[in-house]
Amino acid sequence: MSTDAITAPAPAAPAAPSVHRRALLTWLAVYPTITAAFVLLGPHLGRLPLALRTLVMTGLVVPVVVYALLPLLLKAERKLARRLGRRK
Repeated sequence: MSTDAITAPAPAAPAAPSVHRRALLTWLAVYPTITAAFVLLGPHLGRLPLALRTLVMTGLVVPVVVYALLPLLLKAERKLARRLGRRK
């Protein structure tokens, strides 16, 4: 006699969006964030060399996009896909 417990299968993880949807979601996060950063910081960074301006902008924009905006957009995309009853 076996002592192994019978367990129910783990629920399937939701499928990741297609590469095209992820590219669109990334663009939707990156474009307005870069635009806002240029509007807010552009006048202050204008005197810096291009490489340093790029370093500062990407140092601010990338964490905002990766840790804040993309998770929110992916969550919204999952809700929308679930509401529409389809997943590709």
